[in-house]
Amino acid sequence: MARSLKLRLVLATLFAVVGFGPATAHGYIGPGAGIAAAGAVFVVAFALLAAFAALLILPVRMTIRWFKTSDRRARQKAKRVVIVGMDGMDPELTTKWMAEGKLPNLKKLADEGIFRPLSTATPSMSPVAWSSFMTGVDPGKHGIFDFITRDTCTYMPMLSSAKIAESETTFGFGAFKKTFHKSFYRMLRRSQPFWKILGENWVSSSIQRVPITFPPEKFKNGVLLSGMCVPDLKGSQGSFSFFTTKMQGRLQDETAGMGAENAGGTETEVKLVGGVIDAAIEGPSMGGKKLACPFKLTLDADRKGATLVIGKEKVALRLGEYSPWLKIEYPGLHGIARFYLQQADPEVELYVTPVHIDPANPILPISEPQVYSAYLAKIIGPFGTLGLAEDTWALNERRIDEAAFLKQAYLYAEEREAMFWDAVAKTRSGFITTVFDTTDRIQHMFFRYLDPKHPANVGKDTVRHKDAVEDVYRWCDQFVGRARAKVADKDTVFVVMSDHGFKQFQRGVNLNAWLRDRGWLVLKDGKRTGGDWFESVDWSRTKAFSMGLTGIFINRKGREVKGIVEDGDELHRLKNEIADALRQLVDSGRGGVRAVREVFDTQANFAGPYSYEAPDLLIGYEAGYRHSWDCAVGCTSENVFSDNTKSWSGDHCMDPRIVPGVFFCDRKINTETPNILDLAPTVLDLFGIQPPPYMQGERLFGERKPKAPAGPTAKPAPRVREPITAAH
Repeated sequence: MARSLKLRLVLATLFAVVGFGPATAHGYIGPGAGIAAAGAVFVVAFALLAAFAALLILPVRMTIRWFKTSDRRARQKAKRVVIVGMDGMDPELTTKWMAEGKLPNLKKLADEGIFRPLSTATPSMSPVAWSSFMTGVDPGKHGIFDFITRDTCTYMPMLSSAKIAESETTFGFGAFKKTFHKSFYRMLRRSQPFWKILGENWVSSSIQRVPITFPPEKFKNGVLLSGMCVPDLKGSQGSFSFFTTKMQGRLQDETAGMGAENAGGTETEVKLVGGVIDAAIEGPSMGGKKLACPFKLTLDADRKGATLVIGKEKVALRLGEYSPWLKIEYPGLHGIARFYLQQADPEVELYVTPVHIDPANPILPISEPQVYSAYLAKIIGPFGTLGLAEDTWALNERRIDEAAFLKQAYLYAEEREAMFWDAVAKTRSGFITTVFDTTDRIQHMFFRYLDPKHPANVGKDTVRHKDAVEDVYRWCDQFVGRARAKVADKDTVFVVMSDHGFKQFQRGVNLNAWLRDRGWLVLKDGKRTGGDWFESVDWSRTKAFSMGLTGIFINRKGREVKGIVEDGDELHRLKNEIADALRQLVDSGRGGVRAVREVFDTQANFAGPYSYEAPDLLIGYEAGYRHSWDCAVGCTSENVFSDNTKSWSGDHCMDPRIVPGVFFCDRKINTETPNILDLAPTVLDLFGIQPPPYMQGERLFGERKPKAPAGPTAKPAPRVREPITAAH
């Protein structure tokens, strides 16, 4: 019988925490989303006590476990299940390159087992799809419809997945008053991940970097390292620093794209004096004061490198190479970052990654148990913790080039692989899943190379990195070969899957501009355009609006603070009018091509309790189209359509039926059309656990007993009030 993975961790922590020492507890709220700090003061003491207690009760636990799991063990079909998540891997590209002999390990896996497109979630976005993967339910029941949503009281953006805030309490009187700041954070995704059910049935799990697992939820018999939506030290989803001796103009918008799988950054003009640059990395705010971490950069005489001094560390930087992870220290707290000397002659350009939470001493929980991140840092060294670690926005704004982005992406992939091998070594029985973001991020930023006519190619290289997408698929294939060599046996079920596929993103659609032209969105003082976050919108006359990457919200009475649309007939009539008009939307700039494939009514298609707060209409774009960048941040532009000229040139926020994911398994399955909702009940079934009745997916092994369809996955959405009857 396999020993508890969590017990292994506690015992390993006895030596893993040596050298880290306790951290000081602090609390602050950073700009934008904010961040709550929770120190690790008692990590060492807790680990020692927990290890001692675990040893004392081990015989009792093992005896109880043996008797309680006897029935389940008699039913289980596998001793170990390993799921490798390759975010964004596309079935069409995979099929093409397998046929050309470029992906031999995936081809072998398909031949020996199964390969099928995997129906994704609606909407087809990573936070939605991975939430459905882990819970076995659609967004109507887990509540995640986008990266961001609007605050119904202010119309301002807020994260969909997590809430981070701070409360203030004052004790004492007069001059003896003392104010204490208490931070809190909670997961906003509803329903429970299937590994919680595994743990309650004594099946151990190792969960690494699955999106929408921050803040980490407690569960039995397992470990978890949070993924997408872990903030940086400033509380944002990724804010880089860029230093240059030649100012290129401020970033277009430091918060542009917030929640749209990217973030912003700061750009600072620096002076080179005697070959030396003195500057500082901007940090979070504390007590109303912006923190900063100073550093000194001394260029080499040949301008092919430099020496960096930051805090107590002194490192040599080589042109075009990333530094190791370095400690970024602010008063009372610290994080880690990498430096990249992009140019040194004639001008200097220095890029610094967002400041990540230090996994060895996290200022807020990023793992379960909390010591798991410290354990991994001791085993594999410092690693990136930011949820959206690959800095897509720095490349979008051309502060780094394609070469720098690729190097960064593969550095993160190497860290993820090291974590995976540790999980495999520690989990002889139980469940393992590790999600790699590399495929998703590289396709987002290099998909333009696959289409010479892509508008994002103008003024950019189209030759040097033309094979970047193919190369990342080859990297995946090689990893799968290594993984199967280590885990393949008759008692292990091995799966490779993705949450969605990919298409070109060539034209953006600003739905706020379209709603304005139709009279459903009105700006103040007769204006035609408005800035970010609904600047100048007249809510007293606005019936519909759009933000994020998902769809359209109706300005409903009783839901939005300034809502004007009554529930009932008025609401249904308006949704039908908007949906019918959108289905006829054509792009005159592309010869009258249809931009919208289908419009889905949320409440008609998702029966769960959380569809009420979601966008009322979900837009299923045709391939090549997506919400424009300015529409994502609540802007009303002059024109409805615009060319997408950013490096972010591929996407999947389209009709979910045209961007399925991939599903490989070393065993045959019972359907030609697997769905991402099927994974949760399938894993439970493999371990002899009856899936709970609320799960909407179906087991992929054994006799298949179809359930009611979940969400608009196959058939076009009908007019409102008529539930979808899509085949699962």
